[in-house]
Amino acid sequence: MKEKKKEYFSQYYSEDERRVIKSKYRDILKRAEPFIQGDDLKQIRKAFDLSMDAHKEMRRKSGEPYIYHPLEVALICVEEIGLGPTSIVCALLHDVVEDTDLTLEDIEADFGSKVARIIDGLTKIAENFEQSQSAQAENFRKMLLTLSEDVRVILIKLADRLHNMRTLESMARNSQLKIAHETIYIYAPLAHRLGLYQIKSELEDLYLKYNEPEAYKSIANKLKSRKKKREEFIEKFMEPIAKRLKAADIDFYIKGRPKHIYSIWNKLRKQNTTFENIYDLFAIRIILKNISPEATDREKAACWLAYSIVTDEYKPNPDRLKDWISTPRSNGYESLHTTVMSHTGVWVEVQIRTERMDDVAERGYAAHWKYKGADTSLNKPLDQWINQVRETLEAKDNSAMEFLEDFRGNLYNEEVFVFTPKGDLKVIRKGSTVLDFAYEIHTEIGSKCTAGKLNGHLVPISHVLENGDQVEILTTKTQKPSEDWLRFVVTTKAKARIKDALKEENKTYVADGKEIINKKLKILNIENSLETLNQLRAYFNKKDYNELYYFFGKGYIQPDEIRKFKSEREALENKRKKIALKEEDYKTAKSFEKAIRKSKGQDHLLIGDDLQELDYTLSKCCNPIPGDDVFGFLTVNEGIKVHRTSCPNSQQLLTSYGNRVIKAQWSSQVEKAYQVSIEMSGVDRMGIIQDISTVISEELHINMRGLNVETDGGFFTGNIKVFVFDTKHLDKLIRKLGKISGINSVKRLRSEAA
Repeated sequence: MKEKKKEYFSQYYSEDERRVIKSKYRDILKRAEPFIQGDDLKQIRKAFDLSMDAHKEMRRKSGEPYIYHPLEVALICVEEIGLGPTSIVCALLHDVVEDTDLTLEDIEADFGSKVARIIDGLTKIAENFEQSQSAQAENFRKMLLTLSEDVRVILIKLADRLHNMRTLESMARNSQLKIAHETIYIYAPLAHRLGLYQIKSELEDLYLKYNEPEAYKSIANKLKSRKKKREEFIEKFMEPIAKRLKAADIDFYIKGRPKHIYSIWNKLRKQNTTFENIYDLFAIRIILKNISPEATDREKAACWLAYSIVTDEYKPNPDRLKDWISTPRSNGYESLHTTVMSHTGVWVEVQIRTERMDDVAERGYAAHWKYKGADTSLNKPLDQWINQVRETLEAKDNSAMEFLEDFRGNLYNEEVFVFTPKGDLKVIRKGSTVLDFAYEIHTEIGSKCTAGKLNGHLVPISHVLENGDQVEILTTKTQKPSEDWLRFVVTTKAKARIKDALKEENKTYVADGKEIINKKLKILNIENSLETLNQLRAYFNKKDYNELYYFFGKGYIQPDEIRKFKSEREALENKRKKIALKEEDYKTAKSFEKAIRKSKGQDHLLIGDDLQELDYTLSKCCNPIPGDDVFGFLTVNEGIKVHRTSCPNSQQLLTSYGNRVIKAQWSSQVEKAYQVSIEMSGVDRMGIIQDISTVISEELHINMRGLNVETDGGFFTGNIKVFVFDTKHLDKLIRKLGKISGINSVKRLRSEAA
């Protein structure tokens, strides 16, 4: 039988490829050995054989056999997340229904309903809904529907996404951007919420590698060059602590690792500083060994003892103590964090935790299963979060994009700890108001909430809560939710409940608005079609049709605004007469790229080429210039717009509407001046404006459109609009300005005004 299989697959895979497949499969079994029991091995083998056969004729963009992908996803599941045999089976089969003739019924017949349900959650929906909706958002909502039943759906999807990001190099540039932005927008925050720190960090780093390749390389090289010095510093820093820990008979080991590249890049950007000026580039982790997970009190006592030893040796910063042992984060994270001053004058972050806590911190939700028998309260924060997801999903009439935005808003947030009048602890999202807290207790209490009593003092329902607040909710029978409440609530639960309450009241306005639009379209002789409604929705920047109708019905948008919409649409139609993109070209990137190839025998948009037959405009939100990494985006009303990949709007466009993205590059024929905005800051002094003008106008002969400078307490900030030919020209200007005495920072703005 084995010989027959070998002979069968030899026509699809080379000898080297079969060797690689065999090696990967053995790795999976080796890692899964502790979890395997009963007929698990038989099921895994059956899934492997089925996947091999289903994908036998398929190849990845890199040219490798497609079967490598499900094998790697299964290996990530078992090795990096810690999942068991069922998840391995699902990982091996996760693409077969979508990519082959096999159905969910076939999967259920061979592997049972549990596996079929997980595979269903991992299978994309058919893209047969309105153009205005996002396929990615709909697929994500479908996947989350299964989350409330089985969290493994999300864990396997994260493993799938991680391997896709690791192998992104072989993809086309527009696909790289789409996948990378989708990853940073949803999947990295989701990994964070599920406590998968390592996977979250790698996803963020890989996003940066493809979206900001130069920044990624620069930070990676600097970290590598300082590795030896970092290791020497950690050794000297830990020497006195290690002696004290041993003397106290505490068994431990040390992990010292640099912050991941994305977090350093984020800090550089937010703090507007240089790599050399960041001191907390790494954290030292003290892991306490041989402490039984069942003895949670002993775990806490050991961590606090280790903390006292560290702070006896080095002076701590009292504002930087974070106790996530007494009150774990909502993803189950437990650790003591402190920042201490080393003997060399450098602040160092020290994290103290047990082996169990470290396992949970690294591998998140999956690690909780391992310890659940020891303490059922360990899963409580994550179970609460899954219940919140379930509540969000119950609002079925929300648009996919609205759901995605609400859901994402609850992924990366921090928590605050507040108390009820009876002293019960409630963990809610940071930034939550009295009204959020009221809805957290009960929907009826939220709907009738009129004020709060905070630590004995009356406060309005919009008051933002802080750690340690004790809150009493005051209610009246006559109170009811108002639209204004949506401005200051932040939790998904409060938003959903307020929207539910407002829906009945709003139905009248929606009906009125629909009638107003229908009449006005008839008067202006505009076809009342789905395409027109989509264009109106986009023109007035509304999420869905109901919101559009509501704004007209409520009188927030006047009917005469449709006349303005008509004239602008006609102007754009006249401008685009030379190209004829069929309606189906809006639906998929493939058909759109066909239209491009017909126009010039190429598969990308050439910017600045006078012979280019496809019309486009440079986006005003980020003002791209030659040399910038860019992409084209097909809008509903304004043709193709060219954006920088670092544009503030790029994440939403690439994530939510990836099917409208096309490759774009600058033509070498370009010789034209483009406007950019530069921001500067520094010490104010006499003559600094003249020095800036000299560099711009006399040394580099650059035209300046505007200069705005503000001073405060001896410091200045300035914004200059200039015209440059390309990024090299711009970089030269930034370097020259940076050398002017008194100037501390010069940078191009990510978001620029027209």
